[in-house]
Amino acid sequence: MDRAGAVTFKGTPLTLVGAELSAGMAAPDFTIINNKLEEFSLKDLAGSVAIISVTPSLDTPVCDAQARRFNTEALKLGDSIKVVNVSMDLPFAATKFCSTAGIENVTTLSDHRDASFGTAYGLLIKELRLLNRAIMVIDATGTIKHFEMPTEMTSEVNFDAALSAANELMSGA
Repeated sequence: MDRAGAVTFKGTPLTLVGAELSAGMAAPDFTIINNKLEEFSLKDLAGSVAIISVTPSLDTPVCDAQARRFNTEALKLGDSIKVVNVSMDLPFAATKFCSTAGIENVTTLSDHRDASFGTAYGLLIKELRLLNRAIMVIDATGTIKHFEMPTEMTSEVNFDAALSAANELMSGA
């Protein structure tokens, strides 16, 4: 399913591939790879509250800032919440970025192989074969509790709203 004009890049309309998701829906399954070239899927998040930060490429200013912010927040959240970043970056590039940027608390994952995540979550930009920026919080049962996708891919996500949703899940509210 193509969603023409669902997002823009510096004002230019682009097409997203996949269905539009929202809070309350079951998180779709996906298969992507981690920095050790091992498969990673939704089952690897099962039983935990998870923050999934999605970025077009870690090597851009807004994506860099997003990864750094969630790295800092992940340290505060401790082991109770899994924080992952999904992009189309190659695992080697993500590893180098994390090493250089001091990112130690966020697991970086790559959707470059077959865009399984991007298609399942409706975030694959057809014209660029990149993922649109998004943030979501998934509860321990696999339900999306918070989903935000800026319609301008260079815009930041609302960090506070995502963190509030994750903290509410942890406090049982």
